[in-house]
Amino acid sequence: EVQLVESGGGLVFPGGSLRLSCAASGFTFDDYAMSWVRQAPGKGLEWVSGVSWNGGSTYYAESMKGRFTISRDNAKNTLYLQMSSLKSEDTAVYYCAKGRASSWAQEYDYWGQGIQVTVSS
Repeated sequence: EVQLVESGGGLVFPGGSLRLSCAASGFTFDDYAMSWVRQAPGKGLEWVSGVSWNGGSTYYAESMKGRFTISRDNAKNTLYLQMSSLKSEDTAVYYCAKGRASSWAQEYDYWGQGIQVTVSS
């Protein structure tokens, strides 16, 4: 059974940093690209970032470039999202999503349960 479990969310001040983790199990982690997707209150899903199977290629939504860094540790079956210079508009539930292939594309077949990130003073 595929499981994706996010952790590391919480409340942070504007301008602060936070690192999200996603622990994966139930599949061969290093065979698949992974992504982070978020949903702000009252809005639809927004793709945040993606990474290829070996971490060699990374992709970011325009508003996240320079502030967010996606990475993965295949030995630990874990995906990360380092977020810095956080803004109130980054407040959302963040989801880890498994890709359908080793190279990244905006196609997912499994999702985590999501974790809340709140940016507020």
